Parts: sequence; structure tokens; C-alpha cells
Amino acid sequence: MKFLKRKIKITSRNSYQKIPEGVRMDIIEKSSKQVSRGVFFSTVIIIASFLPVFMLTGQEGKLFGPLAFTKTFILAVDAILVLTLAPVLISFFMKGRFRNENANPINRFLERMYEPVIRACIKWRKTTIAVNIIALLISIPLVMSLGKEFMPPLDEGSILFMPVTLPDVSNAEVKRILQVQDKLIKSVPEVANVLGKAGRANTATDNSPISMIETIVTLKPKSEWRVGITKEAIINELNSKLQIPGVTNGLTQPIINRINMLSTGIRTDVGIKVFGQNLDTINALEQKIRTAMQGIEGVKDLYVEPITGGKYIDINIKRDEIGRYGLSIDDVNAIVESALGGMKLTTTVEGRQRFSVNARFGQDFRDNIQALKQLQVQTMSAGPIPLEAVADIKISEGPPMISSENALLRGTVLFNVRDRDLGGTVEEARASLDKMIGKMPKGYFIEWSGQYENLIRSQKTLKLILPIVLLIIFVCMYFAFHSAREAFFSLISIPFALIGGAFMIYFWGVNLSVAVAVGFIALFGLAVETGIVMVIYLNDAMQQLVALKGNSRETITREDIREYVIAGAAKRLRPKIMTVSVSLFALIPILWSTGVGSDVMKPIVLPMVGGVLTSATHILLVTPLIFLMTKEYELRKFGKIDVLDVKH
Repeated sequence: MKFLKRKIKITSRNSYQKIPEGVRMDIIEKSSKQVSRGVFFSTVIIIASFLPVFMLTGQEGKLFGPLAFTKTFILAVDAILVLTLAPVLISFFMKGRFRNENANPINRFLERMYEPVIRACIKWRKTTIAVNIIALLISIPLVMSLGKEFMPPLDEGSILFMPVTLPDVSNAEVKRILQVQDKLIKSVPEVANVLGKAGRANTATDNSPISMIETIVTLKPKSEWRVGITKEAIINELNSKLQIPGVTNGLTQPIINRINMLSTGIRTDVGIKVFGQNLDTINALEQKIRTAMQGIEGVKDLYVEPITGGKYIDINIKRDEIGRYGLSIDDVNAIVESALGGMKLTTTVEGRQRFSVNARFGQDFRDNIQALKQLQVQTMSAGPIPLEAVADIKISEGPPMISSENALLRGTVLFNVRDRDLGGTVEEARASLDKMIGKMPKGYFIEWSGQYENLIRSQKTLKLILPIVLLIIFVCMYFAFHSAREAFFSLISIPFALIGGAFMIYFWGVNLSVAVAVGFIALFGLAVETGIVMVIYLNDAMQQLVALKGNSRETITREDIREYVIAGAAKRLRPKIMTVSVSLFALIPILWSTGVGSDVMKPIVLPMVGGVLTSATHILLVTPLIFLMTKEYELRKFGKIDVLDVKH
């Protein structure tokens, strides 16, 4: 037996005839032309599918713009190399003896598994198409039931505690509250360090009043946390411990807080801006909005920016009295300025810096109303007299800070969203406020801001550019196939290939966001590319059939078309499995990744992982079936089949 095997090997080696160089180059040229156009237009389609990402602005544009540019440049170079370098490299390295594809045991196994399945799908074609349609119809409500958010929450590894107290709080009281809060925060075992500040820093970009406290809480590594505890549980524990009368809590993260404040002027996830002409009316509307928002699921840290509550010292000069004492208004104002505000005496020079030197009364002479009333005003005739003799001094309430936007006064109702999606929370809140909005006074209106503002902007951009992208993809498919019908059938089959992405994000519990949209965009291009190459192989099989039996109803039977379609689909089996395997091996590890940044990557990867699986199934089983049904229809109606040119 061993001898027989050796003899067969020798015989096969001796019977090998080298392919002439001209024939070999001709085969390489024809093969390259056969695939090059499909690959080229597939690359163009993938680039076109990323147009919505290029159109994104704001935070989402800055985050996903580099991804779109990087992928576009890579694909552009890839398209050039496919047409130029790849055929040259093939001519250099594809020499010598080549084994038949059936000699590969993996390929034999795959074809042995694939052929019965594709034959069963063709036999039960109505059932196959019905299963796909049912899966698509099920996936639509699944996706529609998902929550909406602008961007998936990024775990920054730390917490920013931003409580707000009453506007008239004193420095001593704020200091006491800050110390108490820091001690309570440090009592949580997962907290490593606490750093808090009250008021504004020495910078023009920070206009925080003394009533606003900012505390950065850094956490220990997760390996040192209590068993089973999460960051959400830590936030809830901190919130429950920090319930101090007169203080409204706010828990967020340092980076996203600064981004929100710089981009929208809102320091929380969502803000309701109330515009009008009168501060008292705006304050009344804010309180009504706050009442309507209470009890809505997902609304946390609800807070109304105070328009009243600031304390002011009013000094109203008695004109009759100052005339009796021979004083002028400037005389009294000079005393008030020097005692309370400080009077500029001179300017000191220290190197390149200039500092003004001011003088004012000591703290003991101006720390209460009675002391202010006893301030001495010097007169020419009566000598020193108390300030209360020539002025009424009292404490009155007023706005602690006046905010305006677009030349209108503005008040704001702020809240964060936790334990629920952003879009669903805001939609319920808007429904609750609709009745009240219709009864607002003339000249007063509200606007939604914060992350919700970014969500609406990104949705409008994607909806606007999506029809243009579909048109570009259809045109590219037309140039690839030279057939509007073939391009149309390939385009409408793509949604079925995206079913897996919809199921994946639903069962993983991910909300719809810009990151998920980018994942579907990338999946869309991948599905189109593999579908085009499959159709090219199927058309190549039709060309072989026509070359062998002619293109006529009398010479071609339905069984012939079916067998050649199965053969053409089988030729695409190994590269398709390789494409799926490479994609899955590259993407699946991201699903189990941890650390900063993984929160944003997972929503991008999830639809791609699920979609690659269903895309492979759809293109291997359903695309040949649709192609076969189309050719059978052409043969029955026109007496021949439409053979597309698959050459470049």
C-alpha cells in the first residue's frame, strides 16, 4: 500500500505540465479584472457610507472624525493597490504547482456542510424568504423600543460632586458644609481621595458663585472595591449620605461636566432654558416646571437656578437731610466707597506687574447693618454724624446672578439623567410640560439644552445625509453591475443582513446613540462589499453556463441555472468565511474589554459583531436564492437570462 501511494505521487509529479508564461499571465489578468471592479466599487461604497460621520459636528464630530478619516485614507489606498500592486504581486508569487481547492480538508468540510443547506433553502425558498422577513419585522420594533442617548456614558474613573446651596450662604457656612461633605464622602470605602472647592477659581472662565461647591472624588482601583459593587451603586450611596438641608446634590464626572459647560452652558445632562423679559415671571415659570418634572423616572439632581435670593445692601441717600448738613451726594458716596468697596489710592509696580492699592474700613466696622449705620460722616457745621442720619440702610433681596442669552433674560432648570436613557426621559418630560407651555405668557418660551440638544442635532444630520448616501451607493452599484435591477436587488437585501446588529444591541441592553449609528454605518459598508463580490461570482457562473449551453429557453433549464448558481455561491464560500473570521477575531475581544474608553467602543462593535454573522448567513444563503429567482423569472418571461459583464 505504501508503495502504491508513492507510485501515484511520482506519476502525478511526472504528469505535471508547466503552464506557459503567456497563459499564466493571461489567467492572472482575467482573474484580476473579474474581481477588481467589484472590490473597487465596494471600497467606494464603504467610503460613501461614512459620509454621515464626516457631516457630524460638535462633540460627536471631534470624536468620530479621526475614525472616518483614517478608514477613508486606508480604503482609498487599498482601492489603488487592488488595481495596481495586487496583480503585480500575484504575477510574482503565484507560480509552481497549486493544489485543487478540494484538496484542502477545511474547504471540503465547509462545502460539504454548505451544499445541503443551500439546496434546502432553494427547495424551501418561500420558507427561507419568510424567515428573513419575519426576522426583519421582529428586529424593527426591537430597535424602536431601545432608549436613545447622545453618546454612551464614558466611565472616567472619578466622580464630580457639584452641590448647590442657597445664594445668601456665608463663607463660614460654605466652609463648614464643604468639610462635612468631604468627611462623608471619604467614609465610603471605595473613595481614595477627595478635593473640594467653593466659589470660583482665579480664572475668567469660572464664574461659579460661592454657593456652588465642586468636589472631585477619585476612586480606588476596582480590585479594591467591595464584592458586587458598581460605580452606579457608589454614586447612589454617596447621594444618600450627602442629604444636607438646604443643599441640592449634583453628581457627574469632571470631563463631561466641563464639556457640557463649554459647549452648551449647562453643567448637567439636560437643561430647560426659560426666556422672557421679567425675572419674577421667569422664576414663577421655573417653579412650575420643577413641579411638573418631579416624579419622572430617570430625572435626578433636579435643581432650579435661583433668580431671587441674593442679598444686597441698599443705601438710599436722604436728599433733604444732606442739604440740612451741607453735604452733597458725592460726599456720602465717598464714605460708602471707602468703607465698603475700597478706594483706590495708588498703583504699585513690581517688575512687569502692576497692582492697585486700595483702602477700606476694617471688618469690625462693616460686618453688620448696625455697624454700617454708625459709620461716621464728617460735616462742616455739625461735626461727625452717623450714616443713618443721612441715608436709609437696609438689606433687600435680588437676583444673585443675572443670566442672559440672545438679548433675553434666562432662567434654567437643571437635572441629570440616571438609571434611564436620555431620550426617553426627555420625551416624557416634554409630554408633561406640553400643557403648561400652551399657557405661558406672551413673550416667554423654553428651550431644551445640554446633551439632549446634541442628540437632536446629530439625529437631524444623520437623517439629512442618509438619503444622499443611499443614492450614491445605488449609483456605485449600477456602475459595478451595469444593471439597475441588479443594483436595486442588492441594495434592498442589505437591511436583512443588518438583522444581527439589531438583535445584538437589543439583547446587550445598549441604547441607540451616535456610537451605535457609526457601528451600523461600518457594518453597512462591509455587507455591501461582500454582497457585491458574491453577485460577481454568481454572474461569472451564468457566463460559464451561457458559454456552454447558449442563452435560450430551449437549451437552458431551471435545473441548469440552479446548479450553476450553487456552484457560483460555493466559489465564494471560503473567502466569505475568511472575511467573517477575521472580522470576528478582531472585534469580539473588544466586547470583554474593560477600562477607560471601552464604554464608547462596545456600542460601535456590537452591531458589527451581530451583523457580520447574519450578513454571512444572508449572503451565502439568501442572496443566491434571490439571484436564482431573478434568473428563472428572466428565462420564463424573456426566453433568455440577462448575463452581466463582470469584466473590468
